Amino acid sequence: MSRPTKALINLEALRHNCRLANELSPQSQTMAVIKANAYGHGAVQVARALEDLVPAFGVACMEEALELRDAGIETPIHLLEGAFSDDEIRIAAEKNFSLAIVNHEQKKAILNACSNKQLTSNNPLRVWLCADTGMHRLGLQPDEILSSYNELIASNGVANEIVIATHFACADDLENDFTSDQLRRLNLGLGKAKSLLNLPLSLANSAALLGWPETRAAWNRPGILLFGSSPFTVPHPEADRLLPVMTLKSAVIALRDIPVGDTVGYTAGWRAKQPTRIATVAVGYGDGYPLQAPSGTPVLIHGQRCPIVGRVSMDMITIDVTGLPNISMGDEVILWGEGLSVNEIAGCAGTISYELLTRMPRRTPRVYSPS
Repeated sequence: MSRPTKALINLEALRHNCRLANELSPQSQTMAVIKANAYGHGAVQVARALEDLVPAFGVACMEEALELRDAGIETPIHLLEGAFSDDEIRIAAEKNFSLAIVNHEQKKAILNACSNKQLTSNNPLRVWLCADTGMHRLGLQPDEILSSYNELIASNGVANEIVIATHFACADDLENDFTSDQLRRLNLGLGKAKSLLNLPLSLANSAALLGWPETRAAWNRPGILLFGSSPFTVPHPEADRLLPVMTLKSAVIALRDIPVGDTVGYTAGWRAKQPTRIATVAVGYGDGYPLQAPSGTPVLIHGQRCPIVGRVSMDMITIDVTGLPNISMGDEVILWGEGLSVNEIAGCAGTISYELLTRMPRRTPRVYSPS
């Protein structure tokens, strides 16, 4: 008998969310961002489930791209942080990977590869030029984009269609006008060239795609929404249509009754104020459940919300099930997913759903349906 902790991955929910992304912007192409092991869901399995719905995948680095190619995924793949070394430029051209250009050094390295005939018109490299419109992590200045575009087009080793991309800092805050400010900065930097050269743009991440229709462009880059987690902290009509993809579940492995005044867990930080029925559940921070989740964080047992009591440990948590008369050993416990939003659990733990999902460790088996 195996340990009951599992992450159930609903591939039909994943496909539903992807179809929603496509539906929101039917004139656009969708790049499914599946970096960080598809936000903890399993990059290869997710890519296989989505490859008939999207024309490209986005990953962070060469290692992630090669994992998909080695698994037989033939869809074009984009490296969102570009190349980290000269040999990655050659590999990208050979493997049908496109590269972001996020600084002048990357641009120069690609131009040098063209000059050295490592890239030619017979084997051109597809590139995206990234503009820093205010997030100030990566990208060229907006007024440098046109000159860089002209250099790359003249290089005889870069594909003719170059996508211009930027990333929004505050799109998850629908009351913050910084997204509109960033869009204005990009349009000002590109000027008339955007229409004269018919430059394709990639602007929208998940939050922008859902909540800022004016950012939907030639390419959208949804990530977290694919996995059914809203990027917003408030209800939103489009985000509310998403279906959770991961359900983290385990089971009760012990039951005990403790009297008033007794404590539960490490540091003896929780003390019973009344006679309490405690269920021990086989899941902890070693399985990806957040250490920071405080007493009162809910789980679902028999469809009812029950609170954690005491500190989360590496392999176990303890739950107050005093109000559940029919609780038994082996009963299923939902930690997040179907019926209990990962966003709520993240909020209890003082973090965001992105972190909870992407740090899901190897120890927690992923179980895919349909298989």
